[in-house]
Amino acid sequence: MKQVRMLLRVSSDQQLEADGDLSIQREILMEYIQKQADWVLDEKEYFEGSKSAYKNTASQRKILQEILQDAQNKEFDILVPYKDDRVGRLMWDTASYIMKLKELGVDVYTVKDGCISPEIDDIVGQMMLTFRYANAQKSSADTGMRVKDTAQKMVEQGKFMGGKAPYGYELEYSGEVSKHGRALKHLVVVQEKAELVRYIYSLSFNKEFGSAKIAQVLNKNSKYQELAPNGIWKAGTITSILTNPIYAGYTTYKRRERINGKYRRLDSKDWILAKEADETIQIIDPEIWNQTQEKRKLRGKKYIEGLENQNIHRIRKNEGMLALIDVIYCGYCGSKLTNGSKYNYWTIKSTGERKTSRTPIYKCQGACQGIPHEEEKQFRASEIEPVVFEAIAIYVERLQENENIFDEIQKNQNKEKATMKKKLENEKKEMEKNNKKVAVMEKNIPNAMSGEYPLSLEELVQLIKKQKEEIERQEIVIKEKELLFREREMSNQKWKELKQKIPTWKEVFLNADGATKRVLVNCLIRRIEVKKDEIKVFFKNNLEDFF
Repeated sequence: MKQVRMLLRVSSDQQLEADGDLSIQREILMEYIQKQADWVLDEKEYFEGSKSAYKNTASQRKILQEILQDAQNKEFDILVPYKDDRVGRLMWDTASYIMKLKELGVDVYTVKDGCISPEIDDIVGQMMLTFRYANAQKSSADTGMRVKDTAQKMVEQGKFMGGKAPYGYELEYSGEVSKHGRALKHLVVVQEKAELVRYIYSLSFNKEFGSAKIAQVLNKNSKYQELAPNGIWKAGTITSILTNPIYAGYTTYKRRERINGKYRRLDSKDWILAKEADETIQIIDPEIWNQTQEKRKLRGKKYIEGLENQNIHRIRKNEGMLALIDVIYCGYCGSKLTNGSKYNYWTIKSTGERKTSRTPIYKCQGACQGIPHEEEKQFRASEIEPVVFEAIAIYVERLQENENIFDEIQKNQNKEKATMKKKLENEKKEMEKNNKKVAVMEKNIPNAMSGEYPLSLEELVQLIKKQKEEIERQEIVIKEKELLFREREMSNQKWKELKQKIPTWKEVFLNADGATKRVLVNCLIRRIEVKKDEIKVFFKNNLEDFF
């Protein structure tokens, strides 16, 4: 008798909401298995939900990796999905996965097609298997195109295609039901926020304020700040409001597009717009909206793409990245300072050649986003760096006087590394726990559908979605911590090299190039805080502890 396990799979969150889909699939599979004289249904079944079989390879799908591991352990002989596309939809990847199972002694049978696993020495059969999934991949690509075409037509008809409601709107149930049985929602204007949207357009159109300036104006008004997303207005939010055609009553499609795994904004000429404005969701007059776009473009050309400054020779005095860029912060709002530039233009009278020089600037990104701020929001590197460098020179000169301090510095940095490593490991453990929680919840989806679980299906799906969002956030944090840890390892190595090579720290530092200065700054300084008349330098080691 052959041990048989079922693979139950739904391909999207929408199908999770169709109560009969999974139970019917299980029933069909069980009937098929019972007809086979030498098959015995195993207690364990595999379930996968809301994971694309077209966009994800077998190695990216946990349930397929679990099946592969169980096959290696010789736990079963036959895997039965409903259709071949439940295993995958990728030509080379899915065919390769099925042959891996075959090598481990597991055949794949489907209700629709019977056995789809060719023998190891059956070259023609393996070619046919590859053709099978070539067709599946093409079918998925065609479906994706049809979905996009359908979405485009619906947007052209003025339908909102879902997602988060833009600022100034909320989603309400429309009374319509989709073919999947879901209650559909539509946009409704929130009047208080709509008035603020009109004010934002007024500041942009009538006063020609930029996004950062508008954010500053709104943040200075307590009433407007209370209405801000996440409690504070930022330039990016203002730009999003000022460029979204929804405020003129036009639903839009293809404002962004996924390219090489990343979403990128498309030019407005590539957008798909509704053919007619929906007056029920219109906040800004379409003519004012269009004129606002034109004014913004003209301002952009005026300040960024001035024709008189195009195609000119530039003298770049600041080679590479600014030396303090990793550790310098605004003393007013605490935001990190970023690399900025000021340009001076002139014409050589004798030749008529246009030239420019660049003045390196440390710029407060918080102030640029419209966060309430003192007047000073950018600092010339030529005014900040000499003061900091002199402080470092004095510091390293004193370090040179006491050889034991090198050992102390190394010891302190090793402690920092150990702390960073522990935090990184804790973050990874926490993410692993969350992944296990998601796995457990996904396995209980069938029970939720049949009413045998404490949570309803909708509640469980929402919980899974929330948990996955937390996992995505943890992945970003882990990558950042891993990068910092690697940088710390490089820093330790630099200490060893510098200790062996340099005769006098002060002399070397003051005469070093920007890249070397940056290495030394990162070794020595924890944080620099800058105001108009004050610079605070926080060293990583307390000198009083050494002398």
